[in-house]
Amino acid sequence: MKSSLSLRGVSLWLIVAICSTLQAQTPPPTAKPSPSQPADYDLRWGVKIPMRDKVELNATLYLPKTPDGSLPKTPVIFTLTPYISDSYHARGAYFASHGYAFALVDVRGRGNSGGEFEPFVNDPRDGHDLVEWFAKQPYCDGKVAMWGGSYAGFDQWATAKEFPSHLATIVPAAAAHPGLDYPSTQNVGLTYDMQWYTFTSGRTGQQNLFGDQKFWRMKFLDAYKKHIPFKSLDSFVGNPSVNFQRILKHPTLDAYYDAMVPTREQFQQITLPILTITAQYDGDELGALSYYRDHLTNASPEARAKHFLVIGPWDHAGTRTPTDEVAGVKFGPGAVIDLNDLHRQWYDWTMKSGSKPEFLKNQVAYYLLAPGNSGANGEWKYADNFETLVANPKTFYLDSKNGDANGVFRSGSLTEKQPNESSDRFAYDPLDTTRGETVDGIDPKEKTAGIDQTYALSIGKDGLVYHTEPLPNETSFVGCPALTLWLSIDTPDIDLSASLYEIQPDGTSIVLWNDVRRLRYRDSLRETKLVRPGEIVRCDFNPGLFVARRLMKGSRLRLVVSSLNSIHWEKNYCSGGVVADETTKDARTCHVQVYHDTTHPSAIQFPLR
Repeated sequence: MKSSLSLRGVSLWLIVAICSTLQAQTPPPTAKPSPSQPADYDLRWGVKIPMRDKVELNATLYLPKTPDGSLPKTPVIFTLTPYISDSYHARGAYFASHGYAFALVDVRGRGNSGGEFEPFVNDPRDGHDLVEWFAKQPYCDGKVAMWGGSYAGFDQWATAKEFPSHLATIVPAAAAHPGLDYPSTQNVGLTYDMQWYTFTSGRTGQQNLFGDQKFWRMKFLDAYKKHIPFKSLDSFVGNPSVNFQRILKHPTLDAYYDAMVPTREQFQQITLPILTITAQYDGDELGALSYYRDHLTNASPEARAKHFLVIGPWDHAGTRTPTDEVAGVKFGPGAVIDLNDLHRQWYDWTMKSGSKPEFLKNQVAYYLLAPGNSGANGEWKYADNFETLVANPKTFYLDSKNGDANGVFRSGSLTEKQPNESSDRFAYDPLDTTRGETVDGIDPKEKTAGIDQTYALSIGKDGLVYHTEPLPNETSFVGCPALTLWLSIDTPDIDLSASLYEIQPDGTSIVLWNDVRRLRYRDSLRETKLVRPGEIVRCDFNPGLFVARRLMKGSRLRLVVSSLNSIHWEKNYCSGGVVADETTKDARTCHVQVYHDTTHPSAIQFPLR
């Protein structure tokens, strides 16, 4: 479909404004044909597949074609999608032309499938039933596999946890993780939800409406300026939504989301071969790596040995159709690999006794971005263990002179020496709409969002900025940054954002990493713990997002800490009440004090090599 330009999905305001097509549920990118791709296959349209509750799901079936017209028995690969099966036509044609039966299946309630569409809820059971149905068909040799990313990446984990006996392998790309990156990020709501719920309203696709970014940007800006409560956003945009109202009843990670993903015991029992694919600028890297870590933590050594990980440099769409650049961040020609072919080789290896894909030289493959922004010397690297790869980061402490860190040109510092006594302050006024109007509401620079500094330059008394000294040498930055803030506030709650950039010697800014937190969930996404005024609390920004880039000699690292005050996020009015219900009458200006002393050492972990 349309390309996606998200850098870290929805977590950087300016980039989100430009790239809001990319969250956990983004529709599929258009497939690019692989070299020498044949196009000879047979088609069966409108195949009806009964589920255990008698609801029938609709499938389009692509079958390999033989010279004599016979029906060969092959493994079956299928995708379960809410985006109407026709969206994946090029994929079906590719795999059928390479000897696999391939089925595109509409999730219940979408396309020509029966039932009601409740996102993510029915997919585990339906996925199981589809595997077992395909295994019994005359064109199937008894082995069934899955393909797909984002929603269809989630579907693979959801199906695997139900243990259908004929499921041979899964290849989840950019897998959405309910409760973590859908329908909110770390329990902080997204206005994008209504854009996606509108796209998936009814049974047919709403591609043109979904893709009208100017409409959605202006609608979200209007709601933001009028302080429309988040719970009313669906009616405000003109599409009262059962699914939107449903998720508002589950503002925290709870049993509703737990039922969609594998439990610890189920991860222990998942032993089939798995190839996980994600990317450094994938909006669902959080979900994809959470599944990966949870499986490796709980699985047997034998199962871990069959789980491979690929982390490219791409955005969300690139996890299926790689590109060499996203939003001004250049990756280089080495980033453009044929993922169709890698899938085919994986399926051949795991289901047809073929050779192991040559690309998978070790358990973990990751792309190391080149210094500067030409992308010319980016390269694939390998590791035999992800934990070892990201281990042993260096600690840099937040510091400032005279408590002044309120802006890019009067910033604090990031230093390896722990400061003795100091703190910085900023304020968040929920009624101040300046940033939404001057940063989020402007026409987006789609081609340069990843190197744009509008957000950082907008920081004043409403945020904090810290820089390292220039790096004395070219330095590899490979691992998962993590920030710890010690802070106090004078309201019961606030939403916070932390963002990290490389500032190169010529002033070019490259976005690297970021995270958001609602302070009431600082200890657990499952429990609310409001803050007592003046109480010093610890807030960890540690999403486990992976970064791999060679930093230029002379570059500095920039950390920006601020409140969330954006047209793209549910607004927290700091009252401590139900955030989705809050309006101007609940608004309280929050004064934030960030400590960096011997007792409260606010610090960031940098994976410098």
